[in-house]
Amino acid sequence: MDRDAYLEAAIRDVLTSDEPTLDRRVGHAALLLATAGADADRLVTHWRAVTGRPVTQLADDAVRARAWAMLFEARGNRPQWADELIPLDLDAEESAHQAFLTRRVSDLDGVFDGSPVAGVVSALAPGRPDRVRTALAEGDLEAWAELVAQHPAPDVAALAATRALASRLVAGADPLDLGSEWPGQCAGALVAALRERYPTQPDSWPELVAAIMRERGQTAPPPASEGDLQEAERRLATALPADYREFLRTTNGLPDDVTFPRLLPAHELRADNGVVIVSDPALVLLTATGHAVEVDLAFGSTAHPTFRALLEHHLGLLEACR
Repeated sequence: MDRDAYLEAAIRDVLTSDEPTLDRRVGHAALLLATAGADADRLVTHWRAVTGRPVTQLADDAVRARAWAMLFEARGNRPQWADELIPLDLDAEESAHQAFLTRRVSDLDGVFDGSPVAGVVSALAPGRPDRVRTALAEGDLEAWAELVAQHPAPDVAALAATRALASRLVAGADPLDLGSEWPGQCAGALVAALRERYPTQPDSWPELVAAIMRERGQTAPPPASEGDLQEAERRLATALPADYREFLRTTNGLPDDVTFPRLLPAHELRADNGVVIVSDPALVLLTATGHAVEVDLAFGSTAHPTFRALLEHHLGLLEACR
């Protein structure tokens, strides 16, 4: 498989294709990443968030559903997004998959799909083994990789659904020789393409905080009460900006991130000469005019017109670098 050609086609499908084609492409890419031992959860989670479609769309046939189930077993856990998928009897699925891999195929397979004569033609046409599936049935990962080397989009669902190989894939066998960096680059590029196709700007404070927490992989603290806010304003001897009050009503501060300091809860806020210090360390300040200032000793400070504008900027940086 040509990695660059695959990614170019995948990005094009995400940006320009119809919805069913986009879903099929994201489903294939997610399984491709998973079979490379990489984290496909970010891509699936973002696709689900921006499209609103159920993840069952990504496992809408027996082989793809089986593939995810075998990968989850090999991983030893199911990600949160997979809660929508129906748990499978893996022993029964293993037997069904072996039958699928060893079924003899005809050159006419698929030609008459959907017609009343499809079953008759399939039964009468001369059959032959499928070399690619046979390699999987025999557990020969190297032979499979050699047979699909020139395929633009190998059948990674059939690969991942092969129970005897799933643990090797999760451990990083990398049969398609994708390398250690390409899967992350692929996931990032497809997430960026999804953002371009489905541009979103959180409207409410809960949506903005949820988006930041989703990008960080964290959980927000519970909101501050009105009593907490009034007590903080009394102690600080100043009124808090309206948008910052709404932030605290949504979440009473935020944990730190590698690029952002911890935002303080209401009871830890402090003031200095009319400036409210809202982070620890003291790198985010609120001025009397409502501006939010990010202090950066190395590159200079940045003033945002509101506290919300600062967090929207932070969210943009998170989306750009993940």
